[in-house]
Amino acid sequence: MGTADGDGTPAGTRKRAARPRQGASMADVARLAGVSSQTVSRVSNGFPGVNEETRQQVLAAMRELGYRPNSAARALRRGEFRTLGVITFSLSTMGNIRTLEAIATSAAQHGYAVTLLPVAVPTQDEVNGAFSRLGELAVDAVIVIMEIHLLDAATVSLPPGVQVVVADSDAGDRYTVVDTDQAGGARDAVRHLLDLGHDTVWHLAGPEDSFAAQRRTNAWRGALTAAGVDPPPLVRGDWSAESGYRAGLRLAEQADCTAVFAANDQMALGLLRALHERGRKVPDDVSVIGFDDIPESASFLPPLTTIHQDFAEVGRLCVEGVLSKMRHGGPDHGTTLVPTRLVGRRSTAPPPPKGIVRG
Repeated sequence: MGTADGDGTPAGTRKRAARPRQGASMADVARLAGVSSQTVSRVSNGFPGVNEETRQQVLAAMRELGYRPNSAARALRRGEFRTLGVITFSLSTMGNIRTLEAIATSAAQHGYAVTLLPVAVPTQDEVNGAFSRLGELAVDAVIVIMEIHLLDAATVSLPPGVQVVVADSDAGDRYTVVDTDQAGGARDAVRHLLDLGHDTVWHLAGPEDSFAAQRRTNAWRGALTAAGVDPPPLVRGDWSAESGYRAGLRLAEQADCTAVFAANDQMALGLLRALHERGRKVPDDVSVIGFDDIPESASFLPPLTTIHQDFAEVGRLCVEGVLSKMRHGGPDHGTTLVPTRLVGRRSTAPPPPKGIVRG
């Protein structure tokens, strides 16, 4: 005797197929599982009301027949594709990679997939092209990891009905933005070094076209000025450890350089190497603080004092922001800042006594 399936439909005797077939339909699955097509639909769409034994029976039939639910048809019925688009023009920086990872993780927790739309060259035409492609892809909303100067509202045309959240930008007057408190973290870095007794703090900055680098540089300069200290000359890198090394060779020649705030941990790594090669001990001669708190920073020599960015929280808020806009509407602009925190390790210390030259 057959058992009743989850929606009350009598289940027939389950017959086994000889081998998986191409192009199996929902009706084929229903016949093999001995249930109704309605039950198969409820299982494939994840709806409640199907008992576990029947659900497993239907899933087994799907596997045996090689049946795959029609996601496009489901999207039309539901009114959504369960997919978020992510536009970014750089996967070479640690911050973008970790933000993307956090977005993908958070999206999966909400039952959404992620479609990545990389922009090969950071130009306005490329950005326009990425947004245009969204009209051809099955995405419900878009998260943009992009600099503000590439999001000119006068030239970028957003697909109608697609909600957008931007990460790492100052576009809060035009879009919904989620970002780390770049300025607050940089101020904490400078104050930490000044509180240790250093007369000034040198800055190894990121690239000029980076919003995050700009925010950190402005905050470095502002914190020194507020403390009555004239900022020393700016030294610039490109986020890479190699650029930090090259800048470090120059900084090592500055006898009055006892403290450096590097705009990210990778440049700080190169800086540490350069100082070591030039006989400037860290932190005895020069204190170094980074920004990001990448997992490897605790294993630098010495372990790096740095500013922690909560990339997981940025990713979570980006995903929850676009989902909230999709489902409930909400403001089209405004910025949410995720706090940073200083992680003290062994690369910072009070400056050497006046008049003592080591090395």
